[in-house]
Amino acid sequence: MRRGPLRSAVRSNIVSPVRRCSRTACGRPAVATLTYVYADSTAVLGPLATYAEPHCYDLCAEHSERLTAPRGWEVVRLAVDTTVARRPSGDDLEALADAVREAARTPPPAEPPPGRAAPGADPMEVARRGHLRVLRSPDS
Repeated sequence: MRRGPLRSAVRSNIVSPVRRCSRTACGRPAVATLTYVYADSTAVLGPLATYAEPHCYDLCAEHSERLTAPRGWEVVRLAVDTTVARRPSGDDLEALADAVREAARTPPPAEPPPGRAAPGADPMEVARRGHLRVLRSPDS
């Protein structure tokens, strides 16, 4: 019996580039990131982090303003811009394009011939191909 392709139970045509508040059932855009420093019993609330991290919590303006910490903990509030996260501007996109062009212009490092290590390379390295290395056995 032949089966067709698997289909998702939830269909979504829209993927939002805006990060959302981590609080349950809150769909507002995140404007701040909350992290905990357990060793110091401190909660740090600062500007929205560049990347979503698994150990951090993104919060909307309302939840970041109402944040309280457990008894005995200190809350450190860094300057947070509570306006909704902005979309990349033309300048941002132009800077990204310039960085990609510059990276493309940089020639890759010359690779030594197979069986020879590059000068100043690890003495255990026998050969290299891309990011892979062949290492000499520690016994020899």
